[in-house]
Amino acid sequence: QVQLVESGGGSVQPGGSLRLSCAASGRFFSISRMGWYRQAPGKERELVADSTSGDKPNYGDSVKGRFTITRDNAKNTAYLQMNSLKPDDTAVYYCNVAFRLSPLQVRDAWGQGTQVTVSS
Repeated sequence: QVQLVESGGGSVQPGGSLRLSCAASGRFFSISRMGWYRQAPGKERELVADSTSGDKPNYGDSVKGRFTITRDNAKNTAYLQMNSLKPDDTAVYYCNVAFRLSPLQVRDAWGQGTQVTVSS
């Protein structure tokens, strides 16, 4: 199985930047997709960004042009660079990974979540 460790959350003023990291470890055949979701109080969890091997990154409409997802496949780590942060970006951010236990067994895993607060 896969264990995910997230880091990089915190508090920042509007217009500021943060970078989140998600490191995957454990026993798996390969990782196909790494992504970030977020959930604000009283709202549903929504896609922020994801990256599938061989495809262009995919972004939620509200973060396009401000957030960038990158992957270091050698380290099984995904990063989310968040610039020009707004109060509406305040949420718990969750890492999500789709991986293969074997060529035919696909699973996904969630991180524990990291709080991002944007406030003046």
